[in-house]
Amino acid sequence: MNKEPLIFIEHILESIEKIKLYAENLKKAQLTKDAKIQDAIIRRIEVIGEAAKNLQNDFKNRYPEVKWSEIIRTRDKITHHYFGIDLDVVWGILKKDIPILEKQMFAIKEKLNKSPK
Repeated sequence: MNKEPLIFIEHILESIEKIKLYAENLKKAQLTKDAKIQDAIIRRIEVIGEAAKNLQNDFKNRYPEVKWSEIIRTRDKITHHYFGIDLDVVWGILKKDIPILEKQMFAIKEKLNKSPK
């Protein structure tokens, strides 16, 4: 697939926004008990991984600060349900990884919007 990288970055940012909406004021206990919230958040993590997977390697290599491989591996594990889904890992993604990824994606989007087509 050879779409413009900006399209995939926007997919990632859209999923991050939805995750933030779903997780607003969310407590870990709620995540472990509410299957609908789990499904919504996990689906968006899958979308983030799929978008990252579809970016060309040369593009990803220009942004080594982003943990592309980890994002893609997480997507693969979730999609194929390797050993079940660990909600502690999902919670860690929500609290630690998503805020960092959001900043990185906004920075990349800004660079892409400034660069000549």
